[in-house]
Amino acid sequence: MNRRSPEPFLWMLFSSGGMVAALMIPVLLFLFGIAFPLDWLTPPTHAHLFAVLRNPLTRLVLFGVCALALFHWAHRFRYTLYDGLQLKRYAVPIVILCYGGAIVGSVIAAGLLVSV
Repeated sequence: MNRRSPEPFLWMLFSSGGMVAALMIPVLLFLFGIAFPLDWLTPPTHAHLFAVLRNPLTRLVLFGVCALALFHWAHRFRYTLYDGLQLKRYAVPIVILCYGGAIVGSVIAAGLLVSV
């Protein structure tokens, strides 16, 4: 019997993570890093942001952004090490390091979002 490869699933996480990161992170960085500190826009109050963060849908979206961005990084870094540095002989440790790091980061993000 042939064993199925998880490669299509990993490519799906890579592409969805890249799309989510490209669409959401620049907006968040612009708002919270430039527009609010420079008073171009009226910043939300702490109570309002806390109320938004208490919404389960907001937590789910933030978790999705974090987890998908981490898996995008893991896949990109894996192939950078494989092809860019020609380290294919270390395939197993690289896979464990990259995807294990993404899983650990996702668990940490979930823990932080649940504890708020």
